[in-house]
Amino acid sequence: MPSSQAKPKMSVGKFGAVVVSAMLLTVAAVAGDTNADQQAYCKYITEQAAAQRYLLLGPDAIAGLTQPNTGLPTQVVWGVTSSLSSVRKAGLTMDAARKNCDLYGASTSAQQDVQYALPSLEKQALQHRLGLIQQAQENLDGLIDTTRKMLEAQNMTRPMAFTLQTTKIKLDADRADTQSKIAGLYAPALSDRPVKELVAEKQSREATVQKALDKLNRQNDWDVALSVGAHQQVNPLIDSKGVYGEVTVSYNLASHAINKHLDRTADAYDDWKKVQEGDVIRNADVLKQQVVDGISVQDERLKALLVEKKEIEGNLQLVSSAETAAALDFRNQLTTAQLLIEIEIGDASFRVERMREFLGRNF
Repeated sequence: MPSSQAKPKMSVGKFGAVVVSAMLLTVAAVAGDTNADQQAYCKYITEQAAAQRYLLLGPDAIAGLTQPNTGLPTQVVWGVTSSLSSVRKAGLTMDAARKNCDLYGASTSAQQDVQYALPSLEKQALQHRLGLIQQAQENLDGLIDTTRKMLEAQNMTRPMAFTLQTTKIKLDADRADTQSKIAGLYAPALSDRPVKELVAEKQSREATVQKALDKLNRQNDWDVALSVGAHQQVNPLIDSKGVYGEVTVSYNLASHAINKHLDRTADAYDDWKKVQEGDVIRNADVLKQQVVDGISVQDERLKALLVEKKEIEGNLQLVSSAETAAALDFRNQLTTAQLLIEIEIGDASFRVERMREFLGRNF
């Protein structure tokens, strides 16, 4: 962006247009990256589940030799075997994969909103501060023009006008510093939904995934296996082919204890996620406290600034009608101080307002 010396009259509107254009490009890029991330993960988890589904659905081919213990000749057997439990697991595996995909989308959306909430608020505050600085520079330029005319009329000395130039340097430095901070902040577009809703959806989908996994694990409690095939005597080798079929029903006697632990696993997982450092639920609580603390800090800052502003305004009233050089110099100093403090008051007020709005909408 050009410096203030090259373009002292650059309007806030032009700067805002540049900022908005950059933000729109960033929003599109981030949205594309987020969708691509979720789609890539869902493809990975779905393909993995599909492979497991085919493994479970496909019957196993069996072949081998058997020596009956009744003195019968050795036989070779071949055929296929399948399991009713495996068929059931195949459908449950795909269902768990789909729910895992939904959970990933909900988790990434909530995590992004929580992670970038404060940078987003900071970026908005800095952009608002740029507008305050621009307005102060325009007011200062008018004061400099008036002072220059008085200097030409020899109603004011050059050292007295230097205070205004010093303030202009401070404003230019403040603007450059603010622009640097904006450039250093990464704040993608956030969801329109409140954080509490995103976190609640994430928790709900986690519970859904745990239920799906629990249901899948419970299929190990029982099984009905079906085997069909043929057999052939091999010693001595004669034409004695025949068919056979077998149905096997099994039940795990520890199923009751297993299911109790599976139920506790789901509850323990939910409790863990609430306190896990780095998880969305925990981070949302941290974010809420950070915003509350930020409001408190900015409130104290605003109170102190308003006291200073009132003192400056009182001094300005005392020299409002003075015509001496010393009084004019003091009035210029007070006016420049007022311009600077108005920036800080506007900045603090905006931050408090935005954080309170954020807190009320999201928590």
